[in-house]
Amino acid sequence: MTARISYADVEVGTELPAGNFSVTRATLVQYAGASGDFNPIHWNEKFAVEVGLPDVIAHGMFTMAEAVRVVTDWVGDPGAVVEYGVRFTKPVVVPNDDKGALIEVSGKVAALLDDNCVRVDLTAVSGGEKVLGMSRAVVRLA
Repeated sequence: MTARISYADVEVGTELPAGNFSVTRATLVQYAGASGDFNPIHWNEKFAVEVGLPDVIAHGMFTMAEAVRVVTDWVGDPGAVVEYGVRFTKPVVVPNDDKGALIEVSGKVAALLDDNCVRVDLTAVSGGEKVLGMSRAVVRLA
């Protein structure tokens, strides 16, 4: 695959299509099985509350992965992401109901770089709070 977005077609300020990603307790169980991260803060409400959390929380790496989907969906090639990093600022709290939590992600091109690369800055919000800080991806475009 190659990126479907051309470097010539973007400029600083270009907004990526936003994404909304739901996460339920079932999603957390599936992720725990795939990742091998069975920390009880991600599935045991009693334990999570005992250690000072408001409820069960999503895995940080899961949240990070959901956020970068805005970039990979936009560019059309996950391999075009050459660098990605975030700071975890708040947890994604996942209630034990049929709705779960929603992670709302937006992004925009923040810098044009060499070699057809751009830096995309992402904003990820859940429950009205920013859950990732300094969320940035460097992407090589066509």
